[in-house]
Amino acid sequence: MIKKIKILIVDDQELFREGLYTLLSVQDDFNVVSQAGNGEEAILETAKYQPDIILMDLRMPVLDGVLATKRISQQFPQSRVIALTTFDDDDLVFDALHAGAVGYLLKDVSPEKLFEGIRAASRGEYYLLPTITAKVMAEFTKLPRMPKQAKSDLIENLSRRELEILRMVSMGLSNKEIASDLVIAEGTVKNHLTSIFNKLDARDRMHAVLIAKENRIL
Repeated sequence: MIKKIKILIVDDQELFREGLYTLLSVQDDFNVVSQAGNGEEAILETAKYQPDIILMDLRMPVLDGVLATKRISQQFPQSRVIALTTFDDDDLVFDALHAGAVGYLLKDVSPEKLFEGIRAASRGEYYLLPTITAKVMAEFTKLPRMPKQAKSDLIENLSRRELEILRMVSMGLSNKEIASDLVIAEGTVKNHLTSIFNKLDARDRMHAVLIAKENRIL
């Protein structure tokens, strides 16, 4: 029996939500469990249905998609957010990714790419279109390269467990999944991540992974 991916659609345009529902519902491995018209509704529906994937518009009334993504990522890390929006300006892209989105797609994306993104995110992978990846890489190149001594210091500063957790983060695993795999408390994972961010001077999970890859820690 096919394990269905539970999906929540969040968009303030009802017509768009209904069209997306129809498109996704014909896929054998998708199950659209609910819809929401703004960020606050999205948080409530996430709490109720525990979706695997949330397709999140970013510009909505009441509570925008970026703030909703941040709250959902903190409260329900097992639910992965894909930004699905009309806009691809740099600030919005980075705001969404920093908030915890694991994907960023534009509304004119082909159905095949949308399906591919949902399935990739459900496997714990990040999914960005080439144009968005180019923006991320452009931002990445602005990060100052560290001298070799600083690189070795980074490795020495991270404990074996922190390196293990950082590798799992780079694979897209949530705090809950990491805790389950390592047989430790989810709070312990959060404490390790805080330590990792401090040692790498990283803003968030994605920034920590980028720094680690740049310095060949991963």
